[in-house]
This record gives sequence, C-alpha cells and structure tokens, in this order.
Amino acid sequence: MLFVLLICSALISGSEVAFFSLNNNDVEELKKGESNTRLLKLRDKPRSLLATILISNNFINIAIIIISDLIFTELLPEGYFNNTATWFQENIFFLKGLSIPAISNAIIFFITVVGVTFLLVLFGEVLPKIYANINKIKFAKLMATPLAVLMFLLGGFSKILVKWSNQIESKVDKHKGSAKSRLKDDIDKAIDLTVSQEENAEEEADILKGILKFSDVLVKQIMTSRMDTVSVDMQTSFTEVLKVVKESGYSRIPVYKEDFDNLEGILYVKDLLGHTDNNQDYNWQQFIRKDMLYIPESKKINELLREFQLKRLHMAIVVDEYGGTSGIVTLEDIMEEIIGDIRDEFDEDSDIEFLRIDDNNFIFEGKTLLNDVCRVIGEDINIFDEIKGESDSLAGMFLEVTGRFPKVDSELDLNPYKLKIVSMTNKRIEKINLMIKR
Repeated sequence: MLFVLLICSALISGSEVAFFSLNNNDVEELKKGESNTRLLKLRDKPRSLLATILISNNFINIAIIIISDLIFTELLPEGYFNNTATWFQENIFFLKGLSIPAISNAIIFFITVVGVTFLLVLFGEVLPKIYANINKIKFAKLMATPLAVLMFLLGGFSKILVKWSNQIESKVDKHKGSAKSRLKDDIDKAIDLTVSQEENAEEEADILKGILKFSDVLVKQIMTSRMDTVSVDMQTSFTEVLKVVKESGYSRIPVYKEDFDNLEGILYVKDLLGHTDNNQDYNWQQFIRKDMLYIPESKKINELLREFQLKRLHMAIVVDEYGGTSGIVTLEDIMEEIIGDIRDEFDEDSDIEFLRIDDNNFIFEGKTLLNDVCRVIGEDINIFDEIKGESDSLAGMFLEVTGRFPKVDSELDLNPYKLKIVSMTNKRIEKINLMIKR
C-alpha cells in the first residue's frame, strides 16, 4: 500500500512540472493530435489544475505518513527503544521529568518523520520532477485522464482554494499598487526638494520625473491616432507622394491599400532621394518595406523601447482589441516622454494646438492628449486618472464622464476645472474651453 501511494505521489508531483513547463511550441504540437483535447482543456484552466494537484498531493502525503507510522510501530514496538529512552532520560536534564514510554514514542516519531520525509522528497518530488521535465509531453499525456477525474472529484475543494487565492492576490496587488503610488509621490517630492535653483533646474526635474513614470505609460497614451496620421494610398501617383513628403517632413510614411486598416508597409523617404526627377508614373511602390511591427494599445512604452532596440525599428503600428489600426507610435514619441519635446527643422512652433486666453482659460483641440493638457496648464499628469476611465484625450474624457454626445456650449464641472464645448462636428468634438477656477 505504501509503495502504491509513493507511486501516486510521484505521478501527481511530476504532472505539475509537465503541465506547467509546456511552451507554445509544445502546445502547437499537441493541437495537431485529436487525442490531446483533454490535456489542452486542463492547461486552459491553470489555477484549477494547480489547486487539484496540490490538494491531491497533500491527501496522498498525509496517507503516506499515517500508514508509515502504523507500519513502523508494528515493526519496531516501543519496548525496542526502552534502553535508548532510559539513556536519554538519565543524561539529558530536561527529559528527566518524562516517562520512558513517552521518550520511546518520541524517538519512533522522529525516525518515522525523517524516513518518510526522505522517501517523499526523493521518490515523490525530486526524481519524478526531473523525469517530467525531460519528458514533459509524454508525462502530460499520461496524466491527462487521471487529473481530469481528480479535477471532477475535487472540484468543490479546488474552487474554494482558487477563490481564496484570487482574493488574497487582489488584496496584495491593491496594497502593492497603493504602496507603489505612495513611493512615487514621495520620490516626486524628493526631486522637487533636492533639485537646485540653477537655470534649467525645472527641466532637469521633469526629466527625472519622466524616468520615474516611464514604465507606467501605455502606447495608447503617446501614439498618433489614425485620424492624425500622415499616410499614402498605394494608388497615389509619384508626384502626389513627393508632395505629401514635402508638406509633412516625415522620414517614414505608412502606405495602405484602400483603407488604413489594410497597411502594405512603410515608405522610407530616403529611398526616394535619387528619384525625385522622375515623372508621376514612376513605380515608387517598389520601395515599400514590409517589415512592420504591430503592437497592442496596452503595451508599456518601456517594453516597446526594448523591442525597437532589438529589431532596429523606429516606428510601430498600433492596433486595437479588434485588430483595427489605431495609429502609429515612433521612437521619438517614446523619448519625448522622458526628455520632453524633441524639436527639429520640420516641427511647427507648437505641436500642441491650443489658445491661451489668460492664465486660467485655455482652448484646446478635442483630440489633445490629457498628458499634453496637463503640461500646458502646469499640473501633474495624473490629476485626471480617477475620472478619465479608458480615455486619453480631452474630448474622450468629456464623453467618458458625461456618457453622452454633447452639444456646443455643453459644460462639465470637474472642480477645480470646468470644460465647455466650443465647437464640434456631427461626429467629433473639435475645440474645448478649459477653465481653472481659482
């Protein structure tokens, strides 16, 4: 019986390593076989699977300990250790008050624990996990059916365990998030206190704060939306392409076919330099580069920067959850989050379109990003975090808070700020007046 339980313990322990070490290539290989459906279903429920494995393993280990104690007691009765117990009682002062049978039982228990622990660690944990790691696919296939049965039998226990772990995890994450936020606030204050009073000290402080918050910024917050992206259609004549290049001043331009959701590649303007004298029928499409990088809106910009470095790219196409093109993001956009606006000979006097009426009144384009609005009015970029929801622009926040499409002169009170719609089209908020109530 003890031998059977040890085998069960080894199989359960090994299955944990086998299932959770399967990589994407292993999964793709398993999907090719129709008999692996049960295995893949188990892998799709990692928390329930892990809970079932842990509960099963604990039950088996407890059974092994109980049976081992019974076997050991039968093989070595307490009288067998009486002489040893007597020696302990006579020579160890804190055992003098205990009886010989009690000391004898303690010795038996200690030997049992050491022996069982050795068996469990070696044959129930180490060896099966080493084997499962080497033969993970084979081991996972072997244990798929037994684990499916155990998951069905222990479903109630595993659901309770998963629920508890989720609650604990959410509380820990919440605590870590609030602690992280407090830490960043403290560092912000420390930067303001320690920065020198020399010229350009404010810019230096902004760079330090930008580095501090760099890992929390999403691509969606800094990208250029598809409505504001300069791009060209595949069917555009060479003359028109040159005109777009000259007017935009960009070195890389996305090329699409019929619709911006159907991108064909990126046109590098430097590839056209030797062909500017060609006529409008010139085949400029031959220079379209297909090596495009697609990224989700939710990607962190610190991760994107690493990806740009590894793939030696300067531009990425941002896609939404439905696979549509949301816009583009460039290496320059990322760097500006740290060091501020990077100005070149093609930039206008201000990338942020706004009108300052007085110190407390500003008129912004509806598409203006909240981060840029905060920089213009001199406020922390996180002041709207609690109310903006999923929005990133001033118009988006207005729609998020009100929950309806507004009309001209519609107002939104966000004490100490007040937003008022100045102009709009049927589908878009064009200009918003932001007033600071002081």
